[in-house]
Order: sequence, then C-alpha cells, then structure tokens
Amino acid sequence: MRSTVSLWFAVAHRSFRRYSTYRAATFAGIFTNSVFGLIISFTYIAVWKQNPTAGGYDVADAVTYAWLGQAMIMTVAVWSGGATDDLAARIKTGDVAIDLYRPVSLLGWYLASDLGRAGYHLLTRGLAPMIFGALVFDLHYPANALVWVHFAVSVVLAVTVSFGVRMLVSASAFWLLDDTGVKHLAAVFAMFFSGLAVPLVLFPGWTSDVAQALPWASYLQVPADIWLGKDQGADVLAAVGFQVLWTVVLLLACHLVLARANRKVVVQGG
Repeated sequence: MRSTVSLWFAVAHRSFRRYSTYRAATFAGIFTNSVFGLIISFTYIAVWKQNPTAGGYDVADAVTYAWLGQAMIMTVAVWSGGATDDLAARIKTGDVAIDLYRPVSLLGWYLASDLGRAGYHLLTRGLAPMIFGALVFDLHYPANALVWVHFAVSVVLAVTVSFGVRMLVSASAFWLLDDTGVKHLAAVFAMFFSGLAVPLVLFPGWTSDVAQALPWASYLQVPADIWLGKDQGADVLAAVGFQVLWTVVLLLACHLVLARANRKVVVQGG
C-alpha cells in the first residue's frame, strides 16, 4: 500500500514539474484569465445593478464568482486537456499498449498525473488572477478556517469529477479512434453546465435544478457556493457528498470502460 501511494505521489510530482516548464504559457494564461475576469466582472456588475438579488447573490458575490471561475478554468480543465489528452494521443499512436502492460492501474496512473497538473494550475493560473481580482474589486472570502477546508476538499473533488468525464471522453478513442468530436461536445456541455458561462443559480425554474444535478456543476458552482457561504452546515455536507457521488460513479465507469478496452483494443494504424 505504501509503495503504491509513493508511486502515485511520484507521478503527480513529475506531472507538476512537467507543467511548470511551460512558464511563458503560464504567464500568458494568467494575463488572459485576468482580462476575462475584468470583462465578466463588469458584465456581472451591470446585470446585478438591474437585479441586486439575482440568484440569491449580491453584486460582490457575483464578482467573486467571476474570479473563482477564472481560477478554476485550468485547475479543473473545463475545456478538456491534461493527462486524459495524453491518453487519447497514445491510443491513436498505439503507445497505449505500453500503458496497459504496466503492473499498475492505468486509471490510477492518469488520475495521479492529472492531480499534479491541477495542483500546478491552481497555484499559478488559479491563485494569480484571484489576487489581481482582489486588488481591483471588493471580493467575498470564506468566513472561517473550516470553510477554507471545505472549499479545498471541494476543489479536489471538482478535479476528480472533471477527470472522470475527460477520461471517458478520451477512452472513446479506443472505439472511435479519434476523440476530437466527443471532446468538443463535452467542452460545450462543461462550459454551460459548470456555471462558467452563466452561474447555474440564474437558470430559470426547473432548468436550474437539472443543471445543478449534473456532474459539471461540481466544476465551479459547488465550490463557489461553498466559498461564498451559500452552503452551510448540512448543506455543505450535501454539496461535498454530491461531488463524492459523481466521483465514485464516474471513476467506476472509467474502470469498467478501461477493463473492456483492455480485452478488445482497436488501435489506429495496426
């Protein structure tokens, strides 16, 4: 058990170091996220001036939500990317055969790698835009240390849920040989149903309930509501439990799909 944990930690650490080499891309991403944070913040300010209590948020909540969204884009890989894209590429080339021969869990290997990637993006493209946003706007912050802990747990679960979705998308290449179309469709769903385009609390009527029951709500809406204090007490446990449930369901689905692919694999090119 200890050796397995050490292996996953080593994989995550090397993934963190891998992404840390792309410094120019990181700085460019921080700049881009900061610019979009400004644009979205002023848009939300205009919207909330017309309806100061829209979705149960005040204007400070809305602006804070905008910056949390920019911080979470790369952390949870809303538009795909990360270790799962590596898997899809290796399926196309046939290099996935090497992965399948490793005496370790393929799912665990790629999950550890994706957590390392997420950790790097959280500390760079997540933290830097939030600091910039805090300097420009009056943002809301977690009320106490316990809320910070709940938020941290929620972010980790957001990454694992996102990983599960992205892993299933990439695994489709075992049968389709190219996951491009599925990946683009998944990115559209993630953008709208995570709350990145519009907070899910603004969706009208039953559409809000449906959107908040889908796994993509774990990406941003759930962590944001914990940060803003919208979920308290038992509601926090329910929110985290919602993420845990989708993590288990998606990782189990990934395990079953990979097990099936391991028995019958069609690789492009032979």
